[in-house]
Amino acid sequence: MTKTSHTPVAIIGAGLTGMSAAVHLKQAGVPFRIFERLGWAGGHAITLEEGGYRFDRTGHLLHLRDPQMRELVMRWLGNDWVEVQRKSMVWSHGTYTRYPYQANTFGLPAAIANECLLGFLKAHYATEKPEPTNFEEFCLLHFGEGISKHFMIPYNARLWGVHPREITAAWCQRFVPMPKLEDVVAGAVGLNDRELGYNTSFVYPRLGIGELPKGMAKDLPEIEYLRAPTAIDHQKRTLYFEDEIVTYDALISTMPLNVLGGQLVSPPVAVKEANSKLRCQVLYYLDVATKTPSGNDLHWVYVPEAKYPFYRIGCYSHFSAALAPKGGACFYVELADRTEPMLDDVLPRVATAMIEMGIIKNVDDIAFVRVRKIDHSYVVFDHHYFPALEVLKPFYREHRIVSAGRYGDWNYSSMEDALLFGRDAAKSASSIIGR
Repeated sequence: MTKTSHTPVAIIGAGLTGMSAAVHLKQAGVPFRIFERLGWAGGHAITLEEGGYRFDRTGHLLHLRDPQMRELVMRWLGNDWVEVQRKSMVWSHGTYTRYPYQANTFGLPAAIANECLLGFLKAHYATEKPEPTNFEEFCLLHFGEGISKHFMIPYNARLWGVHPREITAAWCQRFVPMPKLEDVVAGAVGLNDRELGYNTSFVYPRLGIGELPKGMAKDLPEIEYLRAPTAIDHQKRTLYFEDEIVTYDALISTMPLNVLGGQLVSPPVAVKEANSKLRCQVLYYLDVATKTPSGNDLHWVYVPEAKYPFYRIGCYSHFSAALAPKGGACFYVELADRTEPMLDDVLPRVATAMIEMGIIKNVDDIAFVRVRKIDHSYVVFDHHYFPALEVLKPFYREHRIVSAGRYGDWNYSSMEDALLFGRDAAKSASSIIGR
């Protein structure tokens, strides 16, 4: 006979958001249960080890701005972390230029730099500035034709997996650096003296980002691993497992929002339709181990041109030297194509590009390569995005479900955001149950 039980707060998922929610509920003395479908905690924030090389799930970095969250993170990491000043560049037209592209056109071929600067000035001084209806129009409005043509439009098409005209203009204010006129002019003549953007520095665990969830999990012996509900009855506030039925007063779900919708028992038609409108891209990337050091000291490089198979390449072992054996290096290579790659086809193109970019000297420098997949990588902020959430979010609130996290809230966000989402979710759940 299937056993039944009750918990004031149920948490689905022991990624950063789920564990953060559990930690904050625990601090507040609110009873909870936390369920994780995998045999380990961390979600995408894990580190894999092979042959002395350590690989995260592409670049996972901690940009800590909230003082209370920074204090917690430092406790979870202990003393085994480093604080790093970003070194990132753009590779295009056969040369490296500083990031962000829109404020650093110095070093590009003269004709390209001229086109970018003139285009920006025309856009800046335009007398008519209609409100943009999509991200392509946003780029042209704020950066002009040259910068949009040579970087903003092609790079973002490769990053998001859809053309920028399919994306709304509303998503990007925080994550797209918006330089001032003086920044663009200074950057055109090589006089920029400061880094721009939200990610100019970061904290990183010496042995990889997986050390963070390990530290968090030590505070949470309550995590129930290899446990995932088969269905959720939002009306009866019930989770169904193969061996147990669990009722709750409030539910914190960190599973992807579209997956949550698919788990509901008899959702309303409007909810099903809104759920079907949610779009998220799969990401294929390569973990590359080399027997030689990287030919540069960059943390990651943006690659806008379609002739290259990847849109970004990063060096894990530049985050921390402990991630590769002495004399070696390890990289992540984010592929622009969203279909499953055939390694024999893509690796020669990747190796050729890495040689051209001065990262390796020849293909024999590569020790091994692994193809990786992230099923939920980038939420697509298309023109159905906000209307769908306007249906889904009130529905879940009405039924005491707090859907939280990068994919639970269906957003684009940082690792610190994921932790803060958990803290906020704990407050919301506590409010629901009157604690």
